[in-house]
Amino acid sequence: MRKSAIQRNTKETKIRATLVIEGKGRYKISTGIRFFDHMLEIFAHHGGFDLQMRAEGDLDVDQHHTVEDVGIVLGQLFNKALGAKRGILRAGYFLMPMDETLGLAAVDLCGRTSAVVDTKVRTRLVGDLQAELVHDFFDGFARGARAGVHAHVLYGRSGHHKIESLFKAFGRALRAACWRDRQIQRLLPSTKGLL
Repeated sequence: MRKSAIQRNTKETKIRATLVIEGKGRYKISTGIRFFDHMLEIFAHHGGFDLQMRAEGDLDVDQHHTVEDVGIVLGQLFNKALGAKRGILRAGYFLMPMDETLGLAAVDLCGRTSAVVDTKVRTRLVGDLQAELVHDFFDGFARGARAGVHAHVLYGRSGHHKIESLFKAFGRALRAACWRDRQIQRLLPSTKGLL
């Protein structure tokens, strides 16, 4: 079982989290932002990960610190749980239809950091989440996991569906990237010899 635990305390946030990659999609999440909790629950369920996350942030100031730091911690959980990354597929992608919306997520656990995100959401809030912070979450994850992350809504109408399609697709893309292939179980998935 690949699993990890992280505790991260700053002047802006306090976060405790655990992850089991080979989980059953169970979750217990509390960030103080209910729509964000729902998206993390969807991510865990669709990825088949067991995730516990408790975040206390300075929400009286803004949601930014909480959302970004949760992304960083989630990325660190995966990076720690994957260890040397031998035998994993390394990259994964998924297209997620959600009613009138189509979302795409792709991830590469490459050791390098980048995040390219386009939610196509033009409203300030979706539920109680500041919609622009979805980019900050994926950027934080990319930094914590040392990964390349692409999350794009191809088309859609509902802001809720747009963001939800990305979190569902991201869970499934990451599940594929973490998958261990017996045929390459000792192989580091890089011709450089380093991730």
